[in-house]
Amino acid sequence: QVQLVESGGGSVQAGGSLRLSCAASGYTVSRACMGWFRQAPGKEREVIAAIYTGGGTTYYADSVKGRFTISQDNAKNTVYLQMNSLKPEDTAMYYCAKTKRFDYCDGLYSNFAYWGQGTQVTVSS
Repeated sequence: QVQLVESGGGSVQAGGSLRLSCAASGYTVSRACMGWFRQAPGKEREVIAAIYTGGGTTYYADSVKGRFTISQDNAKNTVYLQMNSLKPEDTAMYYCAKTKRFDYCDGLYSNFAYWGQGTQVTVSS
C-alpha cells in the first residue's frame, strides 16, 4: 500500500527557507514519478515541482523556478522540496504526490494518483 507522509512545514519570514520531506512507504522512490503541489485558501491546487527519480530529471513551475529544488534520497526513501527565498505568496498547504507508473514521468503534467495529507507553510512579510 502506497503511503506518503509530508513533514517540515512551518512559519517563516519572507526571505527564509524551509525543507519539506515526503517519506514514502509501500514502494521505492528510486524509480518513481513524484511531485509537489500546493493549495492556498480560495485557490486551486497547483503543481510546482516534479521529479523522475529513475533518472533525476526535475521539472518546475515558473512561480518557483530558481527558488525551490526537488530532490530524492533513495536510502531514506524520501523526496524533498528545498524552498529558499520564500515569499508571502508561497503560503499554502503543500502536498507530495506520486503517479502509478515507475517507468515514465510526464513532469508537471503527470497523472498523480497517490497523495499525502499535506503540511502547512506560512510565510509572513
